[in-house]
Parts: sequence; C-alpha cells; structure tokens
Amino acid sequence: MALFLSKSRKLICLKPKIECLRSINHHHTLLSSNLRTPFEILGLNHPHLVSYRFESTKAQTELNPMQSIHNDSQVLNFPGGKVKFTSHLNFIPETREERVHCYRVLDDDGYPLTSNFVQIDKEVALKMYTDMVTLQTMDTIFYEAQRQGRISFYVTTLGEEAINIASAAALKMDDFIFPQYREPGVLLWRGFTMQEFANQLFGNKSDYGKGRQMPIHYGSNKLNYITVASTVATQLPHAVGAAYALKMDAKNACTIVYFGDGGSSTGDFHAALNFAAVLDAPVIFFCRNNGFAISTPVSDQFRSDGVVTKGQGYGVRSIRVDGNDALAVFTAVHEARKIAVSEHKPVLVEALTYRAGHHSTSDDSTKYRPANEIEWWRTARDPVSRFRKWIEREGWLNSQFESELCSNIRKQVLQAIQVAEKIEKPPIKDAFTDVYDVPPANLQEQELFIRETIRRHPQDYPTDVPV
Repeated sequence: MALFLSKSRKLICLKPKIECLRSINHHHTLLSSNLRTPFEILGLNHPHLVSYRFESTKAQTELNPMQSIHNDSQVLNFPGGKVKFTSHLNFIPETREERVHCYRVLDDDGYPLTSNFVQIDKEVALKMYTDMVTLQTMDTIFYEAQRQGRISFYVTTLGEEAINIASAAALKMDDFIFPQYREPGVLLWRGFTMQEFANQLFGNKSDYGKGRQMPIHYGSNKLNYITVASTVATQLPHAVGAAYALKMDAKNACTIVYFGDGGSSTGDFHAALNFAAVLDAPVIFFCRNNGFAISTPVSDQFRSDGVVTKGQGYGVRSIRVDGNDALAVFTAVHEARKIAVSEHKPVLVEALTYRAGHHSTSDDSTKYRPANEIEWWRTARDPVSRFRKWIEREGWLNSQFESELCSNIRKQVLQAIQVAEKIEKPPIKDAFTDVYDVPPANLQEQELFIRETIRRHPQDYPTDVPV
C-alpha cells in the first residue's frame, strides 16, 4: 500500500478507494498494539481524506508515471503536469533573440502613444502631479540639510518619482507596503505629513521609531507601511508571508514589495518568488531596475534580460514597464493588483528607470558613471515634466497653480525642519524598550552602564538627549 501527502496535504492512496481501505484495515490488524498506524502518526483518527483549513494549492491526483507507457509513448505524466518527449536535442537558449518589450503610454514629450491604459480623472492626476513635485522638493531640501550637517544621512528618489507616486495611486489603503528605502512617495501619497518625515530624519521624540532607526527608515502602522530595513531584500519573503495571511483571512487586499535590481541578486528574491508562486500569494513584486546596485551595473549582476524574465522561471506573471512614465506605471500596478486580489496570484513588475541622484549622501555616482549621462536622464527623461506636459494638454494645469504649488511646498519643508530641530531627542531609556515585556538582566546592566558613562563623560554626548 502506498500513502502520500499531496501538495494540499491531503492523504492520497494510489490504489482504488475500496481496495485502499481494505488494505489499510488489513495492515492495521497486523500492527502490534505498541505501534501506531500511519493515520495515528499523522494525528488522524480515521482513514478518511482530511483537508486542512488553509490549502496552499488545489488538490491534484498523483498519476503513476508508468501510465505513459500504456497511454501515450510521447508523453510523460510527471508530477506537476504532462511533459512531451522529443527526439530533437534542443537546449533552451541563454538569451532571447529580442528583449522583452517595455510597456509605455506617454512618450518623452508627454504625448499618448496608445489608448490602452487605465483612465484617471482630473482630481487623481493633479494629486499625482502635486505629490511628485512635493517629493522632488523635499528631496532637494532634505539633501541640502544633510550637507549642512543638520541630519546624518539621506537618500533621494530623483528620477524615480513616477514609480513612487503612480504605483501608490493604483493601490488601496488596505494593501500593505513593504518598501526598500527609496519609496517615501508611497507614504506621501497615503497621507504621511512633512512634519512626520522631518521628525524621523531628525530622530526626535516625535519619531515613531524613537530615534532608533537611521534617517529615511520610515514606517507607519496607521498607513500599513512596514518600517524600512537597511538589509537588502529581506522584505521580500516578509511580503509573501503577509500576503498569504491576507489570503487565509479572505481579505480583499494584497501586499506590494519594492526592491532594486541589486535586490534581485539575493537569495531572498528567489526564495520569495518561489514561495509566492507555490502558495498563490497575492503579492506584487515591484523591481526598480535603475541600472545600478549602488556602483555595480546590471551587466555585472546577471546575464539574463533584466529581472522580468526571472518571473517566468518561477511561474509568476510578469511585465516590464517604463518606470519614468506615470500612466504606464499606474496602469501596470492597477492591473497587477486586480490579478493578485481576484485570482490570488503573484505578479512581478520590472520598472526600467534611472537613479538621477547619488545612491545616498555617502555616494558620489560620478565615480562610476558619466556626469553627462546623469544629466540627460535628469532632464530629457524626467518623469515629472513628462507627466506635467500630459496634464497641461488635458487642460488641468496652469502656470499659476504650478508656481504657487512649488512655493507652498518649499515653505512646508523648511518649516518642518525648523520644528523638528527644536524637539528634544528620545530619552536613553527608549533604547531598551519595546522588545521585552520585562527587560532581562543584561539589558538592565547595559542601561546602567551607558548612564554612568554619560555622567562621567558628558562632553562626549549630545546635551539634548534626556538621560
């Protein structure tokens, strides 16, 4: 008798049903009293097929591979599906003759190339443009603040504004965001205020992370935005697990996880895609392929046609999109979300873009790429100006609105910085909370040690941190 656990964790007997049950009963009588039956080992009291509460895949009857000999000599009934035989020695080529096409709606001058996109109304379009301009402005001012020594670190999203704002606009508030560190625009779209951004950057006591995270490591429980982690790509398997939980709870929502081309070179990327495909998790994998993993070009990372082709290898529906085209990004994510939520399927979106700024304030990108190349992408292919040209042609934007917009945003950012600077830092005790209900002895000792050290060497520590 052969008993198997199928992919859905149902017991499968390869003999006919009646014969199987007879065989089970026969074997049961032969077992000594101190041995357990296979059903008892599995925690089952009766030899009936048992379905678990949450099934990862549809149950499939396992077929005997030898059946192919009798049924069709050209087909192998292999687990996972039938495989046809061939007499031709044919290796799958390492590259395609033509690269995967890139979905695009607007050309560089903002003219629609197609009507095949999700239509957006005036209100949504103006909010998208407003938030993209806001993102550019806050990046410029916060970057300057770091250069002035007012904050310790910063990362810009210059050149990737459409990815941030357009993808956020296509999601619902119940969807969970698993960001990397270049998606503050998603938070901005959801209502994170300029003051909240500034509080995190300055690490004051109003910072939700209590000053324990690096600048730009934002997070918001209220807005379903999981706190940024510096470690590359660890958010991918987390997003899949959360998506599977949404599926188990029958929620009408999905997760979206953002990562760069460098993140696709990690083990977590491959594990997450396979995890999501096998369990049919409603997750959107959104790759910002901006050409460089810090200073490492994609040509030194992989030989495949970017990231989009990796999806097919894991059985994940995938699309390549122009990341500097707000309408294309919005449409792709809008449709990807429909697939994820209605079909409970993962989707991979590769957005081709370019990081027009340095990787961070610790980087000088002119050391590994030409300055004129950066300038061309910053001007000729700027996603904000492309989208502006489109809404101007729609008659939704005028010069007065834009002038007032830029002026007001700049005032808001500067005021937020001034307020954040004056708020005191979190107390020392906050460095030891929120992990254990009762702090263990070693943490208590460390807290006493640092307090004593500050007392003996006050000149070495900031005066605005309450001891």
